[in-house]
Amino acid sequence: MPDVDEMHHWRDHDLIDRNGDKIGTIGDIYLDEQTGRPEWLTVKTGLFGSRVSFVPTAEARAEGDDVRVPYEKSQVKDSPNVDADGALSQSEERRLYEHYGLDYSESASDTGLAREGSPGLEGVTGAGAEVPDRGTVGRDVSGPETDDAMTRSEEELRVGTTRREAGRARLRKYVVTENVTQTVPVQREEIRVEREPVTDANVDQALGGPEISEEEHEVTLHAEEPVVEKRTVPKERVRMDRDVVTDEETVSEEVRKERIETEGDVARDRR
Repeated sequence: MPDVDEMHHWRDHDLIDRNGDKIGTIGDIYLDEQTGRPEWLTVKTGLFGSRVSFVPTAEARAEGDDVRVPYEKSQVKDSPNVDADGALSQSEERRLYEHYGLDYSESASDTGLAREGSPGLEGVTGAGAEVPDRGTVGRDVSGPETDDAMTRSEEELRVGTTRREAGRARLRKYVVTENVTQTVPVQREEIRVEREPVTDANVDQALGGPEISEEEHEVTLHAEEPVVEKRTVPKERVRMDRDVVTDEETVSEEVRKERIETEGDVARDRR
């Protein structure tokens, strides 16, 4: 059997069953009060690890990062409900050993493990070993120490939520090029020849030059051309925000209920 130090390193590791299926996550290690040896380990099972089950350490073995036990996953999950409050009573331990098919005896140890060094216990390391010279010192659960009523219990399903990362979104800006076509009016100058007769009003201008001569007269023409200028103009602001959307999901889990039946000559309850 692995020692206490080794088993303490099993905490938060996965516990797997005989077929390699994950049972849950290992929690605390419970020691025998008399011998100080590891006797039980707790494993978190159920929805979100809300239920704690007890498993014997006698045949637990490390396999890589996991720990294997020789039990079925369903057997561990169906183990008796025991509060993981740091100690097990004899009644609680008896129920656990009976569930896992192990022999149990209430002897000198408060946790059910026989006292070391007793005759006939060579090689016995698990709880429930018989002590030949002492016999059994247990009591009947229906004896005088109990009252006249029986408590019926049942499991209730508690469903919660856990927050996890579902995805990521980001804004990314990139540059695209597109062709923009615009029409702009442009002006240009053209020559128009005007002829006017000589009158008394312009006769002086008409006779101001030589009578017969050759000459040229030049006129400069102008025209407009399109001019393109580009400038960066902010258009809009884009941001990401988160909205909370509420959906409904259905979860299903098996819960156990105790039923109480009567046997023998019992009058029918008339209520």
